[in-house]
Amino acid sequence: MKGELALKGLAFGFLLAATVGPMWVLCLRRTLASGALIGLASGMGIAVADGFYGAVAAFGLTAISGFLLAHAFWIGLVGAIFLVYLGVKTLMARPELQQAEEKQFSLPAAFLSTLGLTLTNPPTILAFAAIFAGLGLASTSDYGAAAVVVAGVCVGSAAWWVVLVSAAGKLRNHLGPRLFRAINVIAGVSILGFAAWQIAVLFR
Repeated sequence: MKGELALKGLAFGFLLAATVGPMWVLCLRRTLASGALIGLASGMGIAVADGFYGAVAAFGLTAISGFLLAHAFWIGLVGAIFLVYLGVKTLMARPELQQAEEKQFSLPAAFLSTLGLTLTNPPTILAFAAIFAGLGLASTSDYGAAAVVVAGVCVGSAAWWVVLVSAAGKLRNHLGPRLFRAINVIAGVSILGFAAWQIAVLFR
């Protein structure tokens, strides 16, 4: 039973992470610009945030979820503003792959930035709550089963980022300045688009 739940959690975490969004674009671009380690640290920040929201939903931490959802507007607005900053910064980035950029962007900074950005979407708790309800965990106090699912979500999310970073790391060795500039433009515009969408959702 728990093995099946772990597999379902793993699949959900993998598919959640694989869905194209601002974090997907950001992690890809960081890997191309600064190397696999920076990209992997960024991906692990996202996986930890997914695990946190999964735990909040799975263990019925109503005080935490209530606070986050009550302040979802301001938390989401902070995230949207930071996405605007990242989008503009990406658009203005130089097309060369600089070794210095790797040194300037530390692993802790890469991890914490994506962790914080992913946590600026509190409604994610509702998605996890729906998943756990579908798995029959909403009406049970089986915290062992809930822990198995949350662990599966974390591992599944982390697995996707390993796949993405590995593929992007190989592509990085074949990028020229012109292609990398095109990637910067596409990534920057995409991130700004996600920021605009998030702001529109917040103010509708």
